[in-house]
Amino acid sequence: MKRTKKEDGAAEGENGSTKKAKPAKEPEAPILYEDPPDKLSSKDGKEANLKFTSWNVDGLRAWVKKKGLDWVREESPDVLCLQETKCAEKDLPKDITLMEEYPHKYWAVAEENAGYSGVAMLCKNEPIKVTYGIGKEEHDKEGRVITAEFPNYFLVTAYVPNAGKGLVRLDYRKTWDEDFKAYLSDLDKQKPLILCGDLNVAHQEIDLKNPKGNKKNAGFTPEEREGFSQLLEAGFVDSFRELYPEQQYAYTFWTYMMNARGKNVGWRLDYFVLSSALLPNLCDNKIRSKAMGSDHCPITLHLAI
Repeated sequence: MKRTKKEDGAAEGENGSTKKAKPAKEPEAPILYEDPPDKLSSKDGKEANLKFTSWNVDGLRAWVKKKGLDWVREESPDVLCLQETKCAEKDLPKDITLMEEYPHKYWAVAEENAGYSGVAMLCKNEPIKVTYGIGKEEHDKEGRVITAEFPNYFLVTAYVPNAGKGLVRLDYRKTWDEDFKAYLSDLDKQKPLILCGDLNVAHQEIDLKNPKGNKKNAGFTPEEREGFSQLLEAGFVDSFRELYPEQQYAYTFWTYMMNARGKNVGWRLDYFVLSSALLPNLCDNKIRSKAMGSDHCPITLHLAI
């Protein structure tokens, strides 16, 4: 087929002459995050001996069908924490309830709607004690927190409430942040803790692709960011930023719309937050961005305890 002047990149002027059209701007290639090799020792040379993985699965049953458990078996953490399971205990897939690798399994679901929220904790070794919620009914009815006590630390997994479209739950979220900080601080007085899960906040501008356009959106409001800052000021550490303070493009969530994951237009919403006392035990915090099965990817923590 004969090519026209326009197809060749030329435009016809008013006097019949031709002039070069401006070339179309090439779309920018996405900058993807490459998870570096795992660091398996602490700063002072202690070897990592504990491995935790946290993953918002955005529906446990669908995630199991997408072979999420195959990835878990390959990663093989000592404890697996899941958020947004959206599944009543009676409806749990046998593929996960019968997992021999994790003989100790704990589930929390929303009281009024089992298809909403929900968290789980699967352990290779039995905890000393497991509790559910944070001791306040207004929060605990949504099945958002499991706490396991081990000999040297507490492990808390949480699915923090979203401020919602139009920020309809922002006031509730502010109350949650205060109450949750108080709960964690009380635990920290007893022994150090590890908090993991979908905390539903991108703390700094570096933690999401488009900070300027999201300052009035759930997950990046000044109020939510300040709530997280206050948690850190209470004696806790964002382990990823402790290790990688300048790392850009490291996200854990991407909307399913507009090929956001392929373009790496994402948010870092999933965290391992540690008591300051555990900093000498920190080896690495990994973002497994290539693991599929949810709109979030898993994160893994290596500790030497």
